[in-house]
Amino acid sequence: MPLSRYLKLYPDTDRPGSFLLYSTRKGSMVCLSAAMLDAAREGTLGEKEQAALRRLEILIDDPAAEREAMNSLVKRANARSTRFYAKVVMNLDCNLACPYCFEYRFRGRHYMTPATARLLVDYVIREQIGRDRDVKLGFYGGEPLLSLPLIREIALPLRDAAAGKGVQFSFVLTTNGTLLTRSVVEELIPLGLTGAIVTLDGPREIHDRQRPFVSGKGSYDTIVANAKGVFDLIDLQVGGNFGRENCRDFPLMLDHLIAEGIAPDRLGEVQFAPIMPKSGIGSADTSACCTSGSEPWVTEAAPFLREEILKRGFKAPKPTQAACAIEFENDLVVNHDGTLYKCPAFMGWPELSVGTLADGVGDYAASHNLAVWQNDECLDCAYLPLCFGGCRYFTLLKNGAINDVDCRKGFFDAVLERFIRQDLQYKSLPITQSIAFTVQMNYNQ
Repeated sequence: MPLSRYLKLYPDTDRPGSFLLYSTRKGSMVCLSAAMLDAAREGTLGEKEQAALRRLEILIDDPAAEREAMNSLVKRANARSTRFYAKVVMNLDCNLACPYCFEYRFRGRHYMTPATARLLVDYVIREQIGRDRDVKLGFYGGEPLLSLPLIREIALPLRDAAAGKGVQFSFVLTTNGTLLTRSVVEELIPLGLTGAIVTLDGPREIHDRQRPFVSGKGSYDTIVANAKGVFDLIDLQVGGNFGRENCRDFPLMLDHLIAEGIAPDRLGEVQFAPIMPKSGIGSADTSACCTSGSEPWVTEAAPFLREEILKRGFKAPKPTQAACAIEFENDLVVNHDGTLYKCPAFMGWPELSVGTLADGVGDYAASHNLAVWQNDECLDCAYLPLCFGGCRYFTLLKNGAINDVDCRKGFFDAVLERFIRQDLQYKSLPITQSIAFTVQMNYNQ
């Protein structure tokens, strides 16, 4: 019974002579002494220890079968999926004037019309709720709350249709937070609102420079005041976009949230991400942007910011099995005009549309190169379960087509061990004792 190929080993600094074994496939971890690790490799462990390590997918029965299981994992996930998720672009307008705006080149006063909204409702009821799938929408923009009346017109019939079929309907908002008042949230909760993701780009001085109102006035105080007013009603997550020079100041914003009475244990996840190049532009200045997850400034900033989040008691995303949204048949982006995409980043490339609400989804296997990661190098890589070919947008920016993987090996080589040790230090993983080794249980439980 050999060790899994989807496994990373690190010295256990708290127990000299022992090792941490982390399964990227299962998200499980064990601490083994050197002697027990040798016994695992040699196949001389006792039955009880073997069974425990097999349950955590540290030990496997058949390497070829494990590899094939990863190769077919996305296909099997699609076959058994019982839910539909769509990002719905309500408009491409905004009341902020962020200089790094991802959609800068094609934003404007472009709004979803009532007719397109009806097409969306009909599509979801016919193709998703009618097939007994749970439905979750993510209203998106621009700034989605500039289209509040139309959000109501979409959510109400979908809520009622889902209730009639005995399936679940819910929605979240990806919003700049300036219009996310308590009264708006209280109005939307009965229609299915469960959460919102708001953006705070660090402390006031940085945020107001990066995310001013169209008038030039800073937006930080408005967003924080709104967050204070709604964090007890919905799952409120906080995101932020940092550059090369300002990432070390971002934790000051977390201190301010705590001082304002927004308790870390009452918020959802907090995640900061590097500023990315504007969509659709292959020749723009990217000196202040992230064009690869393996850039040294990114691999240094990511674990630093994650630790600052955790040490203050906030939640941070865990390294876990994940694939690009383009891989999942029941995930879509619905643009304001009814065109369909697989990722909001692709809206800058009209040729990557996969269909329309009126005509349905076409075959995009070739245009999106769905099999790009199904090669020997990826299938034998320990990081495949965390990556599945990486970010297709980065490949598109680099090559003008999705013709290669965005290899994340450099990123995970630099940060994964630090992420795991952070979760152990800040007790993000429950610890249980097994007979001869310590088991850090599944990230995904």
